[in-house]
Amino acid sequence: MDIEEHIIELEIKLSEANKLCEDLSDIVAQQANRLDIAERRIQLLMERAAQDEANSSSGITINDTPPPHW
Repeated sequence: MDIEEHIIELEIKLSEANKLCEDLSDIVAQQANRLDIAERRIQLLMERAAQDEANSSSGITINDTPPPHW
């Protein structure tokens, strides 16, 4: 294998590594976005639960009704 073939092989590997890096970066960005959404939903649920608890005078929350089959 001469030097030119070796350089071409290295360029191909570098190109593949760059593509992999870009793909992984996209995945990390998507996961960060999903995590932000999940954290906001959890916060809203916690606030709603706290409000339901504060509005409850008997210790049973307003939204705590048994399912229809009970």
